[in-house]
Amino acid sequence: MNLLEIQYQKLKISLASSKNIKFMLFFFTKVLVSGIIISFASWLSLKKPSLAGFIIALPLISIISVALSYLEHKDQEKTIIFAKSILIGIPISLLFFIPFFFAKSFEWNFLTTYILGLAFLVLGFFAHKFITSGF
Repeated sequence: MNLLEIQYQKLKISLASSKNIKFMLFFFTKVLVSGIIISFASWLSLKKPSLAGFIIALPLISIISVALSYLEHKDQEKTIIFAKSILIGIPISLLFFIPFFFAKSFEWNFLTTYILGLAFLVLGFFAHKFITSGF
């Protein structure tokens, strides 16, 4: 291997490394922003639970995720499919809360109510999968 080939290989490794650093920086920025929003809502739920519930009900994470998905991949078609999947997923995800409406009537404790909510989400996942298979 001559000197020019060695320099080329070093440059290639350097470029690959800088792409990895940019990817990791973007990834951790997304995690940090999402974590701050969730932590803020959790903190706010102690002080003003109604306002915190409203903030969480807003599709903030969906809005941020759609924008970041497009920025990261620059693929409008996949971003549109992603947004459609979110639109279908939002009402389905509300199935989680159904057991909470009946918990007092049936005298369920929190753990039972929570597990039932998760079970409803599993059923909702399969419904979502079925509905979005046509996209």
